[in-house]
Amino acid sequence: MSETSGNDNLFRVLFNSIPLPLFRVDRELGILDLNQAAEKLFNTPPARALRMRGGDLLHCINALTSPNGCGSAEACADCLIRNSVKQVFANGREINRLRTTMIAVNVDQQNEVDLLLTATPIHFAGELSVLLCLEDISELTSLRSLIPICASCKKIRDDQQLWNSVESYFSHYHRVDFTHSICPDCARRLYPELNSTTKD
Repeated sequence: MSETSGNDNLFRVLFNSIPLPLFRVDRELGILDLNQAAEKLFNTPPARALRMRGGDLLHCINALTSPNGCGSAEACADCLIRNSVKQVFANGREINRLRTTMIAVNVDQQNEVDLLLTATPIHFAGELSVLLCLEDISELTSLRSLIPICASCKKIRDDQQLWNSVESYFSHYHRVDFTHSICPDCARRLYPELNSTTKD
């Protein structure tokens, strides 16, 4: 066995041993290769998958509702996966750990899937392609949506076990700012003189 074929076999073993779906794609998100985790996830024979574009294989709603599939819908211009691949081809830079949400269709049912995306340039045989790693973090996102809040003062406990006001927690972790007002019930309780009706 030559050193080249030995390296090819080692690459294939390593590629398939990674438990996350991996795809090697071209400029148009056409799938050039995929690992066993990706094959199992999409239950698609490799020979068929290699003729598909990413959004078609992932059952992206935009690809399915567009007559020409992945890359042809108006929303494809904002696709983080597609734009990450374009950026790698434009400058060869690695793009790590970007989060996106995709709507996938499975047997007439739409599912929102939170993905953690890594796009990495692959230089092989004088050509550039992109290795995509897609991690489904929907369960993690769902668990993080359970926020521990004090039953009395309504402060929120963060990952460092520190208690923060609602405003500072959301501002820091979710980049949400608040404006303040007073609801009618609190206005009546706090300022009864402003809400009392005059009696004769």
